[in-house]
Amino acid sequence: MINDKVLATRVAEGNRHAFETLISRHERLVTHMVSRLIHNSEDIEEICQDVFLKVFEKISEFNFQSKLSTWIATIAYRHAINHARKKRIEISDLPEGESFIHHFISQDNPHEALEDSDIESAVFKLIEKLPAQYRVVLTLYHLEDMNYAEIGEATGMPEGTVKNYLFRARQLLKEKIKTYFAKEV
Repeated sequence: MINDKVLATRVAEGNRHAFETLISRHERLVTHMVSRLIHNSEDIEEICQDVFLKVFEKISEFNFQSKLSTWIATIAYRHAINHARKKRIEISDLPEGESFIHHFISQDNPHEALEDSDIESAVFKLIEKLPAQYRVVLTLYHLEDMNYAEIGEATGMPEGTVKNYLFRARQLLKEKIKTYFAKEV
């Protein structure tokens, strides 16, 4: 597997295959980042394409002071935020189907009889109610395995703010889960 530095150099030289490799390697990250902030699927697709065009245009300026994935996530985050501001649209929710929610559900849950998909669906509806910054930090940390510094770089938040938001997001989500399942009993 080609390393990021070689890949970036080849993309900067105009190598189409290298650019396709870069897209396939980071497509999930860009889609996750954009879809956490934007709801409309057509807008998501357009923004993701714009992100990769920007990556292609600017890759020769990338100096590897951070990971390539962090740099790309930063571009995706900024494009999604700018799009939301420009269109004056409400920041949207996390899509269903991600498995990190099991982190928030204790093993001694009285609703073990519920299907996993039902639990995931319920938890994602609760995640929808979290502030956008919390959803983004949860996504980057739990789905994209970014560390605090990388999330901070991608979002422009200080590392302490990232830690704080992640802590608050988890606490709020746990409270919402407890309340939701208490109502279901």
